[in-house]
Amino acid sequence: MRKVPFFNYPEIYERFKNEFDKIFSDVCSRGAFILQKDLHEFESELADFLKVKYVLGVADGTNALYLGLKALGIGPSDEVIISPHTYVATANAIQMAGAKIVFADIDNNFLLCPKSAASKITKKTKVIMPTQLNGRCANMPSLLRLAEENNILLAEDSAQGLGAKYGDEFAGTFGSFGTLSFYPAKLIGCFGDGGAIMTNDSVLAEKVRAMRDHGRDELGKVTLWGTNSRLDNLQAAFLRLRLKHFNEDIDRRREIARRYYLGLSKLSEVRLPPSPDNSDPHFDVFQNYECTFDRRDQLRLYLHDKGIGTLIQWGGMPVHHFDDLGFGKEKFSDLSATDNFFEQCLMLPMNMSLSNDDIDYVINSIIKFYSKV
Repeated sequence: MRKVPFFNYPEIYERFKNEFDKIFSDVCSRGAFILQKDLHEFESELADFLKVKYVLGVADGTNALYLGLKALGIGPSDEVIISPHTYVATANAIQMAGAKIVFADIDNNFLLCPKSAASKITKKTKVIMPTQLNGRCANMPSLLRLAEENNILLAEDSAQGLGAKYGDEFAGTFGSFGTLSFYPAKLIGCFGDGGAIMTNDSVLAEKVRAMRDHGRDELGKVTLWGTNSRLDNLQAAFLRLRLKHFNEDIDRRREIARRYYLGLSKLSEVRLPPSPDNSDPHFDVFQNYECTFDRRDQLRLYLHDKGIGTLIQWGGMPVHHFDDLGFGKEKFSDLSATDNFFEQCLMLPMNMSLSNDDIDYVINSIIKFYSKV
């Protein structure tokens, strides 16, 4: 039976094996492991790519969010508005900063809805923080306008958004700061955990630069409270290589998405992301290919039997369903769009190891499933 895994982790290494081996040997032979030139070069090159002034590598995407919020002075009595269609890391960062998590519903893009967010603003609201999911930007002009009209800040959890744009601006560069994750399955992943924070604010950048290294400034003097949250120099060196090939990765992901769209868009039981050819002002990079399907659970079992890997993101649990964290679905009747989405959402394979034949096999399998119903 043909096998189409949801994600092929060994392929990350095999694709550039010789180059990765050379990088490993070079960095290790120099003993260059913490805050060395490879990290600084990666930060500079990524800043150039994103057209942003500052990029700072940190331990992971969650720490990027936490450090950004702390650098903004967010803490107890402050409220931060997010969508519950996000990884729990978004909420974790707010909780660790000591602020209150406020949920707003999703829109037709399955991202933070500006209208719902507007209804959640109070005198305590300090930040609106959209999550740029699956390589697509939220409605940033409306969210920026909402923040400006209410004199509050905007930050972005763009862990899944590297390279995505709304208009001419990249995800992660719209507000006070944006964040990235370099978890292995992300758009460019390292061999472990990694993250970054992007900003055009020099004061915020200097705070985060110190905070990621126990509050030390560039002279080694401790100037504020911090933590240990540095992107390993070796991982940064690997990421430099991934960044050099990122544009070709984007092209391939958009081609896979185009192929899915052409093959599945006529099925009434399936709701797909917009085609890459018809998405302006969005420029989508398809970190994931998340769709909604009628009879989702039956389809998933059918695809499994065909050797096709799929994933229901975050185990099918939006953050507001986590009873053990003090939430619970019954407490949030105004998040019906999110609840409905999670009853039908499913991600199809989307990674650089896929061949066109693999994609066609997935498409034909889905068509056969619905033709039998």
